[in-house]
Amino acid sequence: MDLFSRSWTALRAAVGELSGQDWERPSGCTGWLVRDLVCHLIIDAQDVLITLVTPADTEPTVDSITYWKLVEPPTGEDPLDALIPRLAAAYGDPSLLRFHFDDVGAAAGRAADLADPRLRVSTQDEVLTIGDYLSAYVMEWTLHHLDLIAHLPSAADPPAETLAAARASLERIAGARFPAALSDTDTLLIGTGRRAPTDTEKAALGGLAAKIPLVLG
Repeated sequence: MDLFSRSWTALRAAVGELSGQDWERPSGCTGWLVRDLVCHLIIDAQDVLITLVTPADTEPTVDSITYWKLVEPPTGEDPLDALIPRLAAAYGDPSLLRFHFDDVGAAAGRAADLADPRLRVSTQDEVLTIGDYLSAYVMEWTLHHLDLIAHLPSAADPPAETLAAARASLERIAGARFPAALSDTDTLLIGTGRRAPTDTEKAALGGLAAKIPLVLG
């Protein structure tokens, strides 16, 4: 729960620092500008709000790790992926996009703070505890924070503790440890296909190199 709050607060702060041409720069999500990614984060925040008020009375089917499914890399042909840039562009003035993100994002943060981690909720035809759901989202927020700042060299990095938590989750998903020589950031970027490993990094990965990228959906 605490890591959810830290990762979301840091990501919201990073969006708050965007100015001028930052909105038009590429993000770490292929085919999306920074403004497109922020639009996607609004939908993510809405999903958090919806899930937290969708109680379930059956046993959990997934936890914070098995919540994530391995999917094919995005091609841009998915209807929702294709909608995001059009929706972001419809805002026109980035200040309107920022206002909507701040409004919905703050509400999602407050709802998470007030939620009972022991309760069960339903999302995407799965059931899990609120604690596991919010823990899963540490990965989402941390990866998208890295996406947001991919071409913003002066922007703040995600908190060290949430980077470490996201790395630990990715290693559990992979069923293997990434080389200790790789930083948490490099592990997340390489492990999820956000950048290709160098020859040295590929050699250090050994057999794990054949398992990546792990595209999470």
